[in-house]
Amino acid sequence: MSSEIYSIVGTLFQIYFYMILVYVLMSWLPNVRESFVGELLGKLVEPYLAPFRRFIPPIMGMIDISPIVALFVLQLAQRGVYAILGYLL
Repeated sequence: MSSEIYSIVGTLFQIYFYMILVYVLMSWLPNVRESFVGELLGKLVEPYLAPFRRFIPPIMGMIDISPIVALFVLQLAQRGVYAILGYLL
């Protein structure tokens, strides 16, 4: 049972990780974020990325490294959830 929970949590974190990655890559292609998929990803990913963008300014005004930091923090959060699950299960 506990391995199933770890698997589900890991899968959810991986899905969100790839959602962020795809959303960031979509910024390189013109008009892709205005598509249905782009708008859906924006609604799911922007609330998580917004705090990082507030505190981490773009480098030279154009290179946004906040998604990299956000992905790193997401990985740390995943490890934290695993640690909590380890104590509970």
